[in-house]
Amino acid sequence: MMTRAPTTRAALGVEVERSAGIKRHPQHGDSSTADAIVAEYATYEEYLDSQISAKDLYYLEDEDLARQLVELGYRGGELKREEFDQRKRNAESLKSKKSSNLLPRALASTGKDLSSSPFLSALAEREDQCIIFIRDKNKKGQEVSGYIDYAERLKTENFENYFSRRKRLLPKPTDLSFYNWETQTPSSNPTSNFQIIASNPDPKAEPGLLFKNKRDRKVINVDPKADPGDNSRRIEIKTDEYVQVVIYDHTTRRKT
Repeated sequence: MMTRAPTTRAALGVEVERSAGIKRHPQHGDSSTADAIVAEYATYEEYLDSQISAKDLYYLEDEDLARQLVELGYRGGELKREEFDQRKRNAESLKSKKSSNLLPRALASTGKDLSSSPFLSALAEREDQCIIFIRDKNKKGQEVSGYIDYAERLKTENFENYFSRRKRLLPKPTDLSFYNWETQTPSSNPTSNFQIIASNPDPKAEPGLLFKNKRDRKVINVDPKADPGDNSRRIEIKTDEYVQVVIYDHTTRRKT
């Protein structure tokens, strides 16, 4: 009578690699590499997904199973969940300390008469999880348009300048998406809050632009003819200050 050999982790790994074409990746070498991974991915699940190839999904036919294999170490994923979470907390704590000297949004708008500016009034009322689309002319008279991650800008700029009207909020090449209509210069950049999963900054192709929230992984569709997606709403601001302003509010399931 034949007895079945015990299924060890190594044996399972060989079997998975043989059936799914999965290859082991070398382990993450040092602390700086691990910190770079934590900085690149907002969640541990997003990190696991980055280790999964189209070939893996073809053979396994199950995304959850593929994630489990990565977490067990059969397909990359040598950075364990506990270490990822701890490093993420440390990084966020350090980031919070560095930004503690920035003026909070609430204080930036406090005491300002914004009644004549529907756009600034809308910004003052909002939490940070939203995307702002602006189309207007810059100081050179060039028409520009783009999508702005409001939370990202709040971390890096003093918004009192905008609420006091000393500066006008306009999209930049460093924002989520930017297009200069005169120079035909496009750019797009993921932020700490949103990932671009369909990117074509050419305004003629903007209906195909999609953003994924890194916290709850929900997709925001900015096509004006389409539903913006779960937990999202599209609000067009009627204002004479800009050619066009649209705010995409997004509510995450987890509190920031």
